Amino acid sequence: MIKQINQDMMCELITKAANSPRLRQNLNIHPAPEDDVQRLAIAMEPGTYVRVHRHPHTWEMLTALRGRFVVLIYDAEGKVTDRLWLGAETRLLEIPANTWHSVLSLDEGGVIFEVKRGAYQPVTEEDYLPGSAPEGDERVKATLEWYAKADVGDVFQ
Repeated sequence: MIKQINQDMMCELITKAANSPRLRQNLNIHPAPEDDVQRLAIAMEPGTYVRVHRHPHTWEMLTALRGRFVVLIYDAEGKVTDRLWLGAETRLLEIPANTWHSVLSLDEGGVIFEVKRGAYQPVTEEDYLPGSAPEGDERVKATLEWYAKADVGDVFQ
């Protein structure tokens, strides 16, 4: 069976994200969490929080289907080593396994397509950057503001 994401599906996904408390919603293309390759579209509204994290078991490929995103890459000490504009200068990127990163949605109706190897594995606490605010923490708003202006060489606060 051919799988697709059409405009109607994206609009529905965007609407669900805008009405979600987390301001994001995913649409899985893979048949089950146990699948060997995770493939999903993620609608991400401005204000959604993606905590600095890593995936020790797999690379992660991202492309923007709609909108623009800032992807920050960090070293183990939390220093920004790269700032990428996904959906603008950068059309597709692959983040190596065990690389600290975060994503900031810049546009309403933004949708990222993500591909990862292996069965779904939730991010464990040890795979969040130490000192980064968990979802719902009072520091999240300040963290999102920092993501928006952080540049190469800046250290995560």
